[in-house]
Parts: sequence; C-alpha cells; structure tokens
Amino acid sequence: MHELLALLSDGAFHSGERLGALLGVSRSAVWKRLLLLEESTGLRIHKVRGKGYRLEQPLVLLDSERLSRELPYPVRVLTEVDSTNAEALRYLAVGQVNQPMLFVAEQQTAGRGRRGRSWVSPYGVNLYFSLLLPVSDSSRLEGLSLLVGLAVRRALVACGYPSVELKWPNDLLLSGGKVAGILLELAGDPADGCHVVVGIGINVNMQGAKAGIDQAWTALIGAAERPVDRNLILIAVANALHELLTADSAGRFAAYRDEWEGAHAWQGRKVCLSTGPQSVYGIVLGVDDRGALRLMCDGVERVYSGGELSLRLSDDS
Repeated sequence: MHELLALLSDGAFHSGERLGALLGVSRSAVWKRLLLLEESTGLRIHKVRGKGYRLEQPLVLLDSERLSRELPYPVRVLTEVDSTNAEALRYLAVGQVNQPMLFVAEQQTAGRGRRGRSWVSPYGVNLYFSLLLPVSDSSRLEGLSLLVGLAVRRALVACGYPSVELKWPNDLLLSGGKVAGILLELAGDPADGCHVVVGIGINVNMQGAKAGIDQAWTALIGAAERPVDRNLILIAVANALHELLTADSAGRFAAYRDEWEGAHAWQGRKVCLSTGPQSVYGIVLGVDDRGALRLMCDGVERVYSGGELSLRLSDDS
C-alpha cells in the first residue's frame, strides 16, 4: 500500500498497466489496492479512461530514512496511529526511556487537542508528532508549552513563514487562523522524576472544508500549487526544540519571555478568558516568568495559569 501511494504521490496520472508492472501485480489487483487505499486513508483517487489514476492532490510522504539521518532525536515513523501522544505513553509503559524520542505519523485516527477536543488528522497532508522527554527537574515544566510554541514559531519563520504568531497558551496563528497546536501530557511524579509528552500538530498541506474543525484554521500551503515538504518542516521544528531545550537556560521560560511576548498575536488586546463556567474580561499585559497570563481587569492586574482555560478576543476588541 505504501509503495503504491509513493508511486501516486506526484499527483500525475499513472496507467493501471504501468502501476501493475512496477508493483509486480495484475491491473485488476491494482484496482483492488486502489479501492483499499481510498478506504484506509480517506484519500480520493481520480480515474480517467485513457489516462489512468491519480491522487486528488500531490503528497509529500514522510521519509523515514531522511528523518532518521537528519533529526536530532531517535524517531519512530508510523503509518497510522490513534494518536502520537498515546503511542509515546505506550512506549514509555513498556520500557525505560532515558533520552528524548520522537514519534511521528502519517495519520491519526483519534488525534487529541486541548480541553478534550479532537485533532483532525487526515492522511499524509499535515504533521502529527510527539516528543517524549525525561524530566529530572520539575521546575523546568513551568512555561514549557509556551517554550515549545516559541520553538515551533522559530522553525516556521526560518522556513519562510515570518507572519506566524503565538496565542496563549498553546496555539500558533497564521493570518488569523490556527496553523498549529500543542498538547502536553505528564507521566509520573514531577517530584521524583517524570516524563512529559509534547504533542504537536501543524497544518501543512490541508485544504478545503474539514468536518470536525470548529474554529478558524489555515495551513502553510496557502495558495501554493505544490505541497510543502513536511519532512523539512519536521526537521526544522525538531532542531529548534533541541536548541531551546538543551540550552543553558533549558526549560527556563523566563529567559525567553520577551521574545514570546513580542510574537504574541493578542498582546494589548481585549480578551475573554473562560475558566470553566465563568468568564473574565481584560486586556492582555503579557505573561510572567512562569508563562502565566497577565490580564488587566478593571484596573487590577490578575494572573491566570493551569486548568482548562480558553482565551478568545472579546466582542469589542
């Protein structure tokens, strides 16, 4: 299946005869495999008499050899998984993990976002990956999600997307739409050494309306005709994460606070912060050294962190 998909990934037409010859199977077997491919991946395959078969849009598949060679972390490349965060936690449950490890998948069947939301994860178009990190000093967990967001932004800016902005606490925006999100999950006791799973989803080549997405979103591809190289984006993000998390100030968000605030999309804006059944309105002042949100509410500065918090622009912003 993967070999067939690789042959079709250029988005051009390929005859059933040629595909059969390359795969060493009959034309009828090619047709059956194409039907199975559509069913298992959700990808649409167009059939035109006299031309053959092609994917609805070209794909850039994950290149496991390239990723193993160029990533700063050991990596497991998966075709399909319920969620890369869940896979990382399963891996941790069956063995000792003393070094960071990366898990990336072509598709998630049960991708997870913050606050119990699902993360729409179609085959082969976006990035879904998780970094499993051993943590020996619990103080380095403070502001970690913001630090990760900063690393992702640095990488995307370096890849040619200078207008990417941060949104407290876990999102990245491009042209006002969500382009990436972060989900951190803790395993173990922070007081006695633990692991944190850093899940990252980046919309890279996704286009068109997508069921299950209930907020404004965008993707790196924009109006480009050719797909963005997902391997390149993943390598850039992983290197940026490695740089920030292994620096002298690794895990110390305070050292990067000014940079983070400078890239915050809603700095100085009127916002509504939902804290369960209650809503708080105020003006964003920034964040503190631990990554908590600072709001000016009716002339009084208040600080918010942790829990199931949701931030949006207020109606009169």
